[in-house]
Amino acid sequence: MSGESFKIAAKVAPSAGRNSVALSEEGGTLRIAVTAPPDKGKANKAVEKLLAKTLGLPKSAVSIVAGMASRKKTIEIRSDDKAATLAKLRKK
Repeated sequence: MSGESFKIAAKVAPSAGRNSVALSEEGGTLRIAVTAPPDKGKANKAVEKLLAKTLGLPKSAVSIVAGMASRKKTIEIRSDDKAATLAKLRKK
């Protein structure tokens, strides 16, 4: 996939009751909840998979680049159209 790459801050809630993705209007932070537990990277993998599915991107286009053991993470997204990708997050 060609295109540009951008990073976005996220706050993750592992072991949630359901999976969800929401973009905070103040500060542009993603709030992501996943049902996977924070055990051996399971929640991190679930975050990448959920975000890729939500954005309609391949799993390889979404990766956590900082905060692997923290609830606060930096996620890199590779997309052909950053504006359209962010618009999809705002609709959620």
